[in-house]
Amino acid sequence: MNSHLKEHLKELEKSHISPEVRKSREELDKILADDFFEIGSSGYMFDKNECLESGVLLTEMTLHHYEIYPLASDVVLSTYFIKDITRKRNTLRSSIWKLIDGRWQLFFHQGTITDLQVNEVEKG
Repeated sequence: MNSHLKEHLKELEKSHISPEVRKSREELDKILADDFFEIGSSGYMFDKNECLESGVLLTEMTLHHYEIYPLASDVVLSTYFIKDITRKRNTLRSSIWKLIDGRWQLFFHQGTITDLQVNEVEKG
């Protein structure tokens, strides 16, 4: 995979965690694939409809150590570290992005709370 794709997916990932996108049903609908599902850091599972109907948590977060791993020509696994400033906690995250109808959409997402700090996370 090329660096352009990595940057593109990183920007999509950043938009997915931004409060502006998170509070917009229309923007979330564009990013999330129709069959999207998530295993949240809470341990609960959510699907696209639940995210759109109930909304997602609005917190200030920063993204670090973003890496991508190709699974197929139209499927990419991404991994990264999130520093959640609002909730004062950190999570290790993974997402699966699929190229659907000519655009990358978020198919799966998982977050796991960690005691690690930004400088303790090794890149791929």
